[in-house]
Amino acid sequence: MSDYLMAAVEAAQAAGGFLRAHFGQPLNVDANEAHDIKLELDRRAQELIERILLGRFPGHAFLGEEGVRGVTGSRYEWIVDPIDGTVNFFFGIPHFAVSIALRHAGKIIVGVVYDPMRDELWTAEATGPALLNGKPVHVSARTEMSDAVVSVGVAKSLESIDHGMKLFDRLGRQVKKCRMMGSAALDIAYVACGRLDAYIEGQISIWDIAAGLLLVERAGGQVLLKPHPTAHAKFSIVAKAGPLDFGVGGMQ
Repeated sequence: MSDYLMAAVEAAQAAGGFLRAHFGQPLNVDANEAHDIKLELDRRAQELIERILLGRFPGHAFLGEEGVRGVTGSRYEWIVDPIDGTVNFFFGIPHFAVSIALRHAGKIIVGVVYDPMRDELWTAEATGPALLNGKPVHVSARTEMSDAVVSVGVAKSLESIDHGMKLFDRLGRQVKKCRMMGSAALDIAYVACGRLDAYIEGQISIWDIAAGLLLVERAGGQVLLKPHPTAHAKFSIVAKAGPLDFGVGGMQ
């Protein structure tokens, strides 16, 4: 395990322990929006991660959902979502994760997703296998659409909701099951370890998926990531296993 991965694991587990200790407790809400919630804990968890990572690597940049820190223009950039699944967390649904990735010269070289409620830790480096709690994992080997389980995500805009619901309706008639689970980081980690056959979303931020991109690739899967044509700094993503064609290759 490299120094970068060790630091990412330390930060993810520290933040995860902090979140687990506050799960089910009264929460301070920074913003309660139409289809999202921002918590004080989001900021505090990111500050904890930031202290660990920039304390270890002060010359690095830091891009988080709760703000940008570190050295602007550094070739090393940490990409962090301190609570992916904040709405789940707020409503007491134990399905959320900490996501930490390190990008070097535009390429993801470290990815960590940590589920503190199940104590499940996914890790990957650019030259090694994807691991779940230290054991290698691989994407699903299923080859029939009728056997597939797919997660479809929706973002906060009405456009994204409309698009996701149409996709959910279409795929729901073709696959074994469609799911909307509320955490992109866990969705993509589940693809990496074969629990899901695909994760599809039309409008997502890079901090939600950066770590998972590497996990799926190192687990033998495929990822199609495209900049969204109208939503600034957003992407469409299809992360999948094997040869299954979900008919969304050009999805925006």
